[in-house]
Amino acid sequence: MNVSHASVHPVEDPPATEVDNPPRVRMDDMEGMPGTLLGLALRFFQFLFAAAALCVMATTSDFPSVTAFCYLVAATGLQSLWSLALAMVDVYAIMVKRSLQNRRLVSLFAIGDGVTSTLTFAAACASAGITVLIDNDLNSCAQNHCVQFETSTALAFISWFAALPSFLFNFWSLASR
Repeated sequence: MNVSHASVHPVEDPPATEVDNPPRVRMDDMEGMPGTLLGLALRFFQFLFAAAALCVMATTSDFPSVTAFCYLVAATGLQSLWSLALAMVDVYAIMVKRSLQNRRLVSLFAIGDGVTSTLTFAAACASAGITVLIDNDLNSCAQNHCVQFETSTALAFISWFAALPSFLFNFWSLASR
C-alpha cells in the first residue's frame, strides 16, 4: 500500500493573496455612518425638510399665537442648523477621506441627533394635535392657515424620519464599541 497521507507528507497551503481574502466590512465602514455618502444624504434631507417646515410655518402671520407652532419653528430651526453643520463635517470627511469614528465624536453625534430628533418629533406631534383641533374640532380653517400648518407639520415629520436613521446608526456604532 503506497498511499501518501497528508500526515506523512504535509502539503503547505499556498500563500494568501488579496483576491482570496477580501477586506472584511467592519461596523465602522457601514453606509449611513458619519463621513459616508449615505450619511451625507441623510443630513441633506434632514436639513431640507426641517428648513422647509421652518419656512412654511414662519410665513404664516398667526403662528406666534400658538405655542406649539412656535415650538415647531424653534425645533426645526435647531434641526436645520444641526444637520447643516454635520453635513459640512461629512463633506469635509468625504473629501479628505477621513474616518469620523472617534469615540468622542460619535458620542457627540449620537447625543446631538437624539436631542434634535426628539425635539423635532415632539414639536411635530404637538403641531399635529393643534392642526387637528383647528381643522376638525373647531372647524375654523377659514380664519386660519390650515394648509400651511398641515404642510409644515408634515415636513417636520419627514425631517424626523430622516433624522432617526442618523441617530440609530450613531447610537449603534457607539454601543458596539
